[in-house]
Amino acid sequence: MRLLAFIPVVIATALHAEAAKPVPDSAFPQDVRFERNVSYLSEGRTEKADLYFPKEMAKGQKYPAVVIIHGGGFTGGQRDAARELNIGGNLARNGYIGMSIDYVLASKGHPTWPQCLFDCKTAVRWLRANAERLQVDPDHIGVIGGSAGGHLATMITLTKPFDGLEPDGPFGNMSSQVQCGVDLYGPAEFGSWHDSDLIGKKYADAPELYKQASPVTYARKDSPPLLILHGTGDKTVSVDQSKQLDAALGQAGAPHELVIVEGAPHSFHMQPKEKDLRPVILGFFDRYLKPGK
Repeated sequence: MRLLAFIPVVIATALHAEAAKPVPDSAFPQDVRFERNVSYLSEGRTEKADLYFPKEMAKGQKYPAVVIIHGGGFTGGQRDAARELNIGGNLARNGYIGMSIDYVLASKGHPTWPQCLFDCKTAVRWLRANAERLQVDPDHIGVIGGSAGGHLATMITLTKPFDGLEPDGPFGNMSSQVQCGVDLYGPAEFGSWHDSDLIGKKYADAPELYKQASPVTYARKDSPPLLILHGTGDKTVSVDQSKQLDAALGQAGAPHELVIVEGAPHSFHMQPKEKDLRPVILGFFDRYLKPGK
């Protein structure tokens, strides 16, 4: 049986309004450098990004970068929520440049698929376009996201230009391909999840659109490496979603790893109380974004 959306739209909108309160600079990790409210989309777009940098950066050295994508059921959330602050700080402390982004959000009657994915891919392009100024290594860019952000991070990792999901707009001469991705408990197969405001139609009325938005559709042997983490206590996105993705990637022979975190609920960062995941996640990024380390 397919499920109904897990949060009524009115409640989701209220939660987003609450979450959208400005976060003070003091909430950001103080042992790294950060730059806030950076424009990365076309002129007139209000969504912004925050950048995280190692405290000390050697002149002339290039650093790997990671795009950080927030969750919120595709209808809420923000780039400077607690999870994203945790991830950005941990990345910068370990020699990465982090880019935590906002993207267009859906609401009842206003679907945003696939524009939300286009926004996220534009962030990857923006990093490459600004690589010289930021000291970014354009050949070593990854992505990480939680929940809805996990879905979008996985889509960036697995889709290719011929899938027809590349954005028009700025930095079109730059690739949106990443070298690896981390999916924190994101939905992977929309047909077995629930009808979504992201798509704006019921599954029964648009099965092909739901298939297009499902990461399992793009499992291929030559996919970039993907790390998937999911808690057994998740009551928002069932761990079965990640198991379906694990099975699809395994059948395709794609490089990936599924880490099940016993007892962890929905929406954890790199340091949930159940298990310190920094060695797993940072070790994964080091393997694919820091060649020769």
